[in-house]
Amino acid sequence: MKRNQRKQLIGTVVSTKNAKTATVKVTSRFKHPLYHKSVIRHKKYHVHNFGELVANDGDRVQIIETRPLSALKRWRIVKIIERAK
Repeated sequence: MKRNQRKQLIGTVVSTKNAKTATVKVTSRFKHPLYHKSVIRHKKYHVHNFGELVANDGDRVQIIETRPLSALKRWRIVKIIERAK
């Protein structure tokens, strides 16, 4: 798969307790098709957190889909958008 066709998401780092792995929480908002109410959904992704870009808890990061790196990791950090305060 070409690099520009991979899925990219933006989320917040929730945990960095595992070695070389961060847990990123991605929030998506959409309008319910029947009731037209704004609905918020959350999903957590295990992300490769190693090398030059090492994120900490609370950082806002952009992640990209990649080959399977372990049993759960299929994403890696592309850039750190905002550091935690």
